Amino acid sequence: MDRKDVRILEIKQSVFADNDKQAEGLRQELREKGVFLLNLMSSPGAGKTTTLLRTIEALKDTLRIGVMEADIDSDVDARAISGSGVKAIQLHTGGMCHLDAQMTRQGLEGLGTDGLDLAVLENVGNLVCPAEFDTGASKNAMILSVPEGDDKPLKYPLMFSVCDIVLINKIDVLPYFDFDMDRCRESVHMRNPKAEILPICARTGEGIEGWCSWLEAEVRKWQAGKRNPEAGMR
Repeated sequence: MDRKDVRILEIKQSVFADNDKQAEGLRQELREKGVFLLNLMSSPGAGKTTTLLRTIEALKDTLRIGVMEADIDSDVDARAISGSGVKAIQLHTGGMCHLDAQMTRQGLEGLGTDGLDLAVLENVGNLVCPAEFDTGASKNAMILSVPEGDDKPLKYPLMFSVCDIVLINKIDVLPYFDFDMDRCRESVHMRNPKAEILPICARTGEGIEGWCSWLEAEVRKWQAGKRNPEAGMR
């Protein structure tokens, strides 16, 4: 796909000091429109884009989906998502390692939310900065890949504390890594007892059905006005 086929929006750092207030305002606006915003986070290489492509493949006939690909530079991910047939836009953060609520709002305005059920923000690959800023998302999801190790919930507690669901990706390589699934679950729940944990393999599709069922149910609940008042980063 040619670069000219992907629209690129340059995102500037927010000038608003009260990010939480901005985030809650954005969340309310999206709720009134019936648009569910998923904030998808992980470290680089954990499999966000591959998981997202699998998700789009499974849900694009039942949900109207738009995707915002945030990155410091490049349009590689947006071009990959555009090939799946859904609306996509690349967000350049200008060196910022995260998005906040106002930056997310700029992205949504560029994407256009009219007619969407689900807007996905694929956040910048990082286990620290993205966890510190409420984007206004309806729910927060993160991907931990098996090669990263089962100790990441202990090393990056905030990331796992703010997520509603943790996808443990690349379970096809479990036999080759010293990754203890039970120990990982215990560490996540120590930080966040309410977090859902789903093992998946984005490459083979294993576990994707369960993830997509969870996501579609959350979108429908959101649209029905049954949003969990504790949803979103704080």
